[in-house]
Amino acid sequence: MADYHFIYKDVEGASTQWDDIQRKLGNLPPKPPPFKPDPFEPAPDSDSAPKDKSWIDEKTEEELEDLEDDLDDDRFLEEYRKKRLAEMREAVKISKYGSVIPISGSDFVREVSQAPQDVWVVVILYKEGFPECGLLLRCLEELAVKYPATKFVKIISTDCIPNYPDRNLPTLLVYNNGAVKANYVGLHSFGRRCTPEGVALVLCQSDPVLNDGQSGSDPSRKAVLEDVQRRFIEKVVTEHENHDDDGSSSD
Repeated sequence: MADYHFIYKDVEGASTQWDDIQRKLGNLPPKPPPFKPDPFEPAPDSDSAPKDKSWIDEKTEEELEDLEDDLDDDRFLEEYRKKRLAEMREAVKISKYGSVIPISGSDFVREVSQAPQDVWVVVILYKEGFPECGLLLRCLEELAVKYPATKFVKIISTDCIPNYPDRNLPTLLVYNNGAVKANYVGLHSFGRRCTPEGVALVLCQSDPVLNDGQSGSDPSRKAVLEDVQRRFIEKVVTEHENHDDDGSSSD
């Protein structure tokens, strides 16, 4: 006897005339769309990409070094490659600092005396619990952020110089190329009001101690002093304007 309950299955995606009639009558769900794979796209070839400034900008320092012999035929790109490498190395150098670094007596020679020749080092001798030391430290912390190419370090006075008198605190030492270039004993060295701008002016009177990293690796004393003076004037003007605004609002 024939099996009348047998249902014929065609290949996937195909449709019989009977199925089509049943779908029109609503007895079967709509026919699913046939499967279509995504179009094939070959992986991008880095060697075929156009070589321009943006292509150089996307490279890491290591990749730029590897390209040294590959751009001999393109003088413009080779010069731009060298420029980008110099910028990256300068940025790495600047990023070493940017804060007041605590050191111990055993660190002094390595961190201060043996610092790179083109780096100015500002050392504060201090002790905890001395308000004057705290005030000068706060000024140096602000200057360290503004001038990240200058190295600022702090060390407990007696760790640096045994039996150093507390009456001389805080003391500031300025080093360059392994030698002491200046020293400032006591908070009075920086005027009646010890401010970051006032400290900056004192530090740069004789040498280009402060370096923001934007003026080249060896800025002149005149250029540094002019920058410090400009920042000082801007700070004074801003404070004066804020004082005037507070006065007018209280009237």
